[in-house]
Amino acid sequence: MGSSNKKRKPRASSSSTPEQAPDLSITADDQVYLHAAGYNESPDRGLINSMARFRSSPLDFIREVSLHFSGTGWRSFDDHIGQPEFYSGFSEDMKTRVLSSPMLVAKVRELAAKRVEMEAKEGLLGEEAHNGSGGVGEKDRKVKRRVQIEESLMEVSETWTDNMICKMESKNFIRGAYYLATQLLTRAYHQGVHVSSEEVLRLRAVADKAAKDKHSIIFLPCHRSHVDYVSLQIICYRLGLALPTVVAGDNLNFPVVGSFLQHAGAMWIRRSFGDDQLYITLVQAYIDTLLQSGYNLECFVEGGRSRTGKLLPPKFGILSYMLDSVASGRVDDAIICPVSTQYDKVIEVDSYISELLGQPKPKENLMDFLSASSVLSLKLGRVDVRFHEPWSLRTFINQQRERFSQLPQQLDTKEDRLRLLRTLGYKVLSEINDVSVVMPTALVGTVLLTLRGRGVGKSELIRRVEWLSDRVRAQGGRVAHFGNLPTSVVVDRALEVLGPGLVGLVPGLPEDTYYAVDRFQLSFYRNMTIHLFILQSLVSAALYTHVKRGGGPEYQRISYTDLHAQVHFLSQLFRGEFIFPTEGLDHNLAKTLEGLEADNVIKIQRGKDLNGVEKVEYVELSDAERETGRENFDFYCFLIWPFIEAAWLGAISLTMLTPPLTHSSSSPFPSSTSLELKKVQDRAQLFGKTLYHQGDLSYFEAVNKETLKNAYTRFEEEGMIVVTKARDKNTPATIKLADEWMPQRGMKGIIAEGKLWRFAERISASRREGKNRRDGATVQTRVLELADKVGGGCGRMIVGCFWRRGGGSG
Repeated sequence: MGSSNKKRKPRASSSSTPEQAPDLSITADDQVYLHAAGYNESPDRGLINSMARFRSSPLDFIREVSLHFSGTGWRSFDDHIGQPEFYSGFSEDMKTRVLSSPMLVAKVRELAAKRVEMEAKEGLLGEEAHNGSGGVGEKDRKVKRRVQIEESLMEVSETWTDNMICKMESKNFIRGAYYLATQLLTRAYHQGVHVSSEEVLRLRAVADKAAKDKHSIIFLPCHRSHVDYVSLQIICYRLGLALPTVVAGDNLNFPVVGSFLQHAGAMWIRRSFGDDQLYITLVQAYIDTLLQSGYNLECFVEGGRSRTGKLLPPKFGILSYMLDSVASGRVDDAIICPVSTQYDKVIEVDSYISELLGQPKPKENLMDFLSASSVLSLKLGRVDVRFHEPWSLRTFINQQRERFSQLPQQLDTKEDRLRLLRTLGYKVLSEINDVSVVMPTALVGTVLLTLRGRGVGKSELIRRVEWLSDRVRAQGGRVAHFGNLPTSVVVDRALEVLGPGLVGLVPGLPEDTYYAVDRFQLSFYRNMTIHLFILQSLVSAALYTHVKRGGGPEYQRISYTDLHAQVHFLSQLFRGEFIFPTEGLDHNLAKTLEGLEADNVIKIQRGKDLNGVEKVEYVELSDAERETGRENFDFYCFLIWPFIEAAWLGAISLTMLTPPLTHSSSSPFPSSTSLELKKVQDRAQLFGKTLYHQGDLSYFEAVNKETLKNAYTRFEEEGMIVVTKARDKNTPATIKLADEWMPQRGMKGIIAEGKLWRFAERISASRREGKNRRDGATVQTRVLELADKVGGGCGRMIVGCFWRRGGGSG
């Protein structure tokens, strides 16, 4: 048995990592330049640079406008790599191809035949048809009626197709749209759009081969802002790549803007397809047509925009259509290209916070769109777009099918397809994380939210940003290029972009001292780094269950068995929240412990098993880590604690569903009653806000709506709650506690016992210790009494609709 007691040293530093490829700069003189990677005072390092302004340089402004609208040089877009799409009649040609799709024609005939049979059974085609006499007249009426229905369905399909398909058929329009989009984008992001020269050259080579093979490139970016698709479109235009058709929700298809976006590349789809077989088939037919013709596509694997700053779990809707096109053999192949888009500052973060705190999402409209122009005069830094190495979807499918064939238990076709789809979705998300760049604002935000105390001095802030940059690189991540600029300048830029609304400066002190003004909003930027450290954070949170006990080191060490169990518990709890490496728990844990030991954050006591094989027995903080005030260990804990708090809040909020001992006016439900899921979650959020302001919750961001929803989804998967969703979208989903998870109630209220309480306590073991949580018995009483009070409010909100439904389980 032995322990590690090494001197502290970083495992990797910026000097030991290979230099990143240089940024690409394309200037107004149509020349391409390679620059040493890095931030620079000059605005011409980006791929897309600020354009001339009429007020400051009217002649240059007029010259640029003239060049764009006359199509001089690269602006003409005449020799782009890809299939032709800008010609008169393009839209009509696409409609004809979609409407003549064998798949759509077959579905129309199938639906028409079913409708005719139903009408015949109901006697709507005449008495003979109803009696099934089978006369000549009956057959004629059925044929005639079927033809009528088919014609009607094709008319509906034609209307839907016209509303759905993108209509990029005018180069003059595209040139104007490019100029307008670039003007708006570079006014907001004054340091331009940056890409890696190496990735761009690789992408152009792939695109050239794909165009010759008539294969589409499917761009799959992360989704944090509406700017995502704008930036990718103007990059493709500037590089001479065929513009992708962008899959977009029809909530953005409002007057004026909707038509503009449709002609600039958007295809509109419903937010929900329901069970509309005709619409589902029509979407598949359009996707097939695009991929069979070799047109590029773009869709967001996360579905909607991330309101929290980190990647969301994959949504498999439109991705399943693309996968089916290739897997079925209707399309030979397509090229997948994961894309990461990172911002110094995201324009919509203010509205995201309002939504996460429970404000309803406003419906998109023209006035809101135009009001964004006030933001465009701000200096929001720059946009970094990174492209993962593209790969063949056909090859991926074949490899996965080979894996499935080697499984001891063969899966049916439906399960095979679902597993293939999930593997595809998580592979893309993992590769987006692999190429993501950590921006200076994310570095500063992360440091400010992972330090103890009210604020931090400028010198310490710079030191921790440099430390964090090294840690990011050591984890295989990328830091936005700094070039030769000192870290102090980079930090100053980040503070300027974040602004005084997020980071405050204490006046009148000997050293500039900064503090987080809006921790909730700043957490958006911190969450951009958490994927790099999620394994270290889980291990630290598990170790914290013993560290928080205090006392000497011997009281704070944890056995490997207990550590493994708690890490397993937490990783299962957050499996829908984070993207984990696929090698499995034992491998990931061993590798993480090895890394933390090498960084001298922990020390490990090892022994040997009965076979003489070395094994880990105990884990504890290293002496060096204690001497430095646990700053590295605390960093990892601070990253994960808000999510642990949110999971605990979700679990403890379920106690609100505990039925009363007797019926009362405040909570009149038997244990079998289902309540409206949304109203219960709203009450859970109110419960969390109260706990925060009363000191029983350390992080206000733990009450955010998205994380609570994820927690409830996880509880549903575990069988803790039963969620029932009606086919009718106007009927709300309902929730009830599973019987085995139902807490018991005594005369004084909910009893702190049972399966649900033990589950919440296990989460709580890794929570940050708060000043009001020292006395466990007091906490039990206070929290459960509050849950009862808020739960009673939930009952009063729902009692009316409950009795109108006539009671029962919903």
